[in-house]
Amino acid sequence: MEPANPHIGYVVKRYPRFSETFIVNEILAHEAAGWPLSIFALLPPTDAYFQDAIARVRAPVRYLIAERGMRASDFWPSLLAAGQNLPGFWPTVAAASITDARIIYQAAMLAVAVQQQGIEHLHAHFATSATCVARLAASMAGVSFSFTAHAKDIFHQDVSAADLDDKLADAAAVVTVSDFNLAYLRQQHGANASMVQRIYNGLELDRFAYQPPVARPPHIVAVGRLVEKKGFADLVDACALLAGRGVPFTCDIVGAGPLEADLRNQIERLGLEQRVSLLGPRPQSEIISLVQGGALFVAPCVEASDGDRDGLPTVLLEAMALGTPCVATDVTGIPEVLHHGETGLLVPQRNPAALASAMRQLLEAPALGKRLAAAARQRIECEFDIHRNSAQLRDCFRSCIAQSQPVVTIRSAAPPMLAEKGVG
Repeated sequence: MEPANPHIGYVVKRYPRFSETFIVNEILAHEAAGWPLSIFALLPPTDAYFQDAIARVRAPVRYLIAERGMRASDFWPSLLAAGQNLPGFWPTVAAASITDARIIYQAAMLAVAVQQQGIEHLHAHFATSATCVARLAASMAGVSFSFTAHAKDIFHQDVSAADLDDKLADAAAVVTVSDFNLAYLRQQHGANASMVQRIYNGLELDRFAYQPPVARPPHIVAVGRLVEKKGFADLVDACALLAGRGVPFTCDIVGAGPLEADLRNQIERLGLEQRVSLLGPRPQSEIISLVQGGALFVAPCVEASDGDRDGLPTVLLEAMALGTPCVATDVTGIPEVLHHGETGLLVPQRNPAALASAMRQLLEAPALGKRLAAAARQRIECEFDIHRNSAQLRDCFRSCIAQSQPVVTIRSAAPPMLAEKGVG
């Protein structure tokens, strides 16, 4: 008889999150392969909108701190109860004695759930607070843990190199989502990052049907949170240049975020109210229709002033899958998938003039766009199929379980630098 698929616990900071479709894609692919999952979120969601794919997830969700927060009266009774049945509990608490009390409490709740539900492995997304909790809980419960390191917890200026070193060294496996991230981790963290592997975020390709870009109106689409690293201020400036050159176009920017007011002011100042629209957040089904109806998709990503940047935007992969010609900047992992002149057009970051020229080129050369779009879809099919990529991750989980020790060693109790700032 084939052995049963192991029960995996997914650990995230908040669930669901509107912008984290890649986590939902991953979970759905594991469930389609027959793997039992449980989802543990450190905190309840705060987004006002959710992607429709969330409704297809069958895994139960548990919030490790209720919306009312953690009460002092809950802390020690919960820890005492957890310590009665978890062999690694008190040594872990002692080693992590200077860690934030909330992290210890959440780890204790998670470790108890691991034991009660027969969870064999924990996997966290983002190397900040979620990994802090998964790491401690794994030690308390005597199971293995792994995590996916994303751009935010690799490049942000507040990342603690020592804290990340400890997590890299303690994890049974570490995944990151681009070769750029992988090279950076190995350069910065040496032997501790030697076992990190790159597994691209994948797409459910059946949901992103390819349509060649034929006879589409001159409409530009961009999607993402309205934050500095998305580069939308450069896109608005590029649109002003196109308008000044008499190029016919409209542009929709989909998403919400702290820079919304700044972008609206910029659009008004440049007289682009009839050309550029901020649509706010939209469900994925509507985003697919918007992107598929556009003449081109633009991802003008930049390295933000705090060091934050996109590793490889999932929405860019989606646009490439759908058959919409793409223009993007040459930052982080984007050039791994968008090859200039082959699968799209690349321009330097923070260069609205270059961005405007590339956009105009695709708006005025539909034959070029059609060729780039066909090659882009082929690239996505080869490298970004969620079922193939999630199978690699499941192989990783099986290996972790097979090699796991009875109790994970916590070598450092360094406080998590970003968890207390709400980053993760």
